[in-house]
Order: sequence, then structure tokens, then C-alpha cells
Amino acid sequence: MSNTNELINKVDQYGAHNYLPLPVVLTRGEGSKVWDVEGKEYLDFLSCYSALNFGHQHPRLTKALVTQMGKLSLCSRAFHNDQLAEFSQELADFTGLDSVLPMNSGAEAVETALKLARKWGSQVKGVPINEAKIVVMKNNFHGRTITIISFSSEEGYREGFGPFTPGFIEAEFDDVSALEAVLDDKCVGVLMEPIQAEAGILIPKEGYLTEVKSLCQKKNILFILDEIQTGLGRTGKDFCFQHEDATPDILILGKSLGGGLLPISAAVSRKEVMDVMGPGEHGSTFGGNPLACAVAREAMRVLKGEQLSLRSAEMGAKVMDRLHSQPLPKVKEVRGKGSLIGIEMDPSAGGARRYCEELASRGVLCKETHEHVIRIAPPLNIPENELLEGVERIIQVIQRG
Repeated sequence: MSNTNELINKVDQYGAHNYLPLPVVLTRGEGSKVWDVEGKEYLDFLSCYSALNFGHQHPRLTKALVTQMGKLSLCSRAFHNDQLAEFSQELADFTGLDSVLPMNSGAEAVETALKLARKWGSQVKGVPINEAKIVVMKNNFHGRTITIISFSSEEGYREGFGPFTPGFIEAEFDDVSALEAVLDDKCVGVLMEPIQAEAGILIPKEGYLTEVKSLCQKKNILFILDEIQTGLGRTGKDFCFQHEDATPDILILGKSLGGGLLPISAAVSRKEVMDVMGPGEHGSTFGGNPLACAVAREAMRVLKGEQLSLRSAEMGAKVMDRLHSQPLPKVKEVRGKGSLIGIEMDPSAGGARRYCEELASRGVLCKETHEHVIRIAPPLNIPENELLEGVERIIQVIQRG
């Protein structure tokens, strides 16, 4: 069997160079642990950017996958399938919304929400066709399609990929006055993350989401929340908007909706919004396939039955308490909600990546984000002793500098 260096060399030779992973080659995972091709054990403190909220190979989820695989894995949306019907009702009930449009990747679900907002704007709000505007937040991250990078404020995501899709306006995150200043009669939606994860775990002040929702209602604008990373227990609630009275008009989900086994995403909305989409106007070959829907249904049951949202809040609080109790002279700030935590290093520390590389050598897998931030996002069902052991290693690496 090839070793780590041989496999990395193969990727370098035959693969696209669109990622810069840590020099670790994984081959197996179970719960909150993974193993590389040499057999070294690691604690997974990244959870595939929240796609692994339930950990690796959760037995109930793998059982649901295998069971459904033996029945029906894929059928065209030219026909109905039983798993999609049940999934749609269960996800609508779980979110408190009405209608579900399933896709595969998070970016597809974001694109779906954008199309819904524009169509609603022309059909319901009365905005002239092709003149709709959607407001997004500075430092946003919603995916990497041409349209999505068109409204990214990260130049590295945009360079060389123009021309870009028009119709988007940028506003400052966590600033309701700045948002209100850019709204006009042609605005059909405000798209935002409740916590900006890729931007460095940026958490708005309490009440911000409620204020944005209220402003959208006042202006007859759709309030659209991207909870691809923050949803399904990550922040200590089933959905981050539940920390406030801030149910969106369109909720975007993905990542852990597939239980860490399959890609499935969804745009979930009020019925009035979803009903603007007619036959043939949007779709996906694999969107809503019975295999992914069966796993997603079990994922929702696991989240509820194992009380993982509550556990996320409790475990996250212990991590925050431990980090705040320690002298960390090169740390600028520690911030988080639930089990989504960012450790921002002072610029003098030389960037977060070198700390992540050292942590990998010590058996803890984290990843830098926005250059100076170490992201901590373990599986929500990680045993407490493993969580605290990983945190101690993080503290030791940071203190050593």
C-alpha cells in the first residue's frame, strides 16, 4: 500500500491544485477519530466544515444507508419516491417552514434560494423582470459557483473568473443601519450567514438577526439564511436562527443534512415563496434521490434523539471556559457559539496554519480560516474526554508558540 508521501505526490501529479490540505492522508474514520495510511490516530476537530456533525460512520446512519441501498437508490424526478415525500414533510416540520426543494451541494441550494428570491420578486413583489437586487454581507461565503463568487468580497475567490453575475449589493455584516441604507424598492432578498464561519467565526451582536428579519418584513424583502455550516446543532440549537426570534423566509441547509455519508442540501421556505417555481424551471438529476433522503431522515432523528444540539451547547461552553482560563499571549480573541469556535491569533504569531500543522503532528486535525483563525468544530457527539484532550493539545501548541 502506498505511503503518505507517495499518495500526496500522486495528487500533486494527477489532481487539480485547487486545495492546500495539510500533509495527512486519511483512510478510515470512526466517531470523532480518523486514521491515516500509516495507522496514526487523530482527533477530528474540523468535522469536514460541519458536514460531520454526527461523527464518522455513525452506526444508525450507515444502517439507514445500507438498508435503503438495498431497495432503491435513484429514480428520476419524472416519478415520485417515498423517501422524498417523507423527507420533505419531516424537514418542513423540523424547520417550522412549509416547502422543501432538495438539491445536492450547498452551493446548489444557495443558487436555488437566489432563483426563488428573484422569481418571487417579479411575480409577487412586482419588481420589473431582470431588475431584482439581492443584498449580501461583506466577508460572506456561500460557495464557489460563478454567480456566488460574483458577490464574494474575497478577491482570491474572484480573480480570473469574470465576467460576473450582476444584481447583488454588499452591506456590512452586523450593522443594521448599513443594511437599511442600501435597500430600495427593487431589493427582493437579504442573504446572509447567521455566523460568518469562513470569515473567521464572526458572531453578530445579540438581536441582530431579529432586527434584520424585522427590517425585511417592513420593506417586503425576503430574509434568507444560509445555515449550511451553522445548522443541525452546530451552534447549540437545531438552527442558529433559534437563538433569536428570526425564522427566515428561506432557509438553506446542506453539509451534515447528509449525515456525513452523502451529499444532500435543501432550500426550505414559506409556501408563498416556493410556489413561484413551476415545472421545468429548476431541478437536479440527483436532487431528492431516495438514498440521500433516507439518510437525511435518519440524521434528523439522530439529532433529536441523541439531543446533540443541547450537547453541542454544553461541550462548546466547556471548551470556551477552558480556553478563556489559560494564558494565551499570542491569541487575539477566542469566540464561538455552541461547538463552532474560532481562535484568532495575533498577526505577530505568523498565521494560523503553522499551528494547525503542529497540531496535526500531535494528532489533532484543525484548519486555519481567514489566515489568522484556528477553527474548532468537533463532531457534536465527541466523547467529553476526547474533546478535552484535544483542547489541551491545542493549548499546549499555542503556548509553545
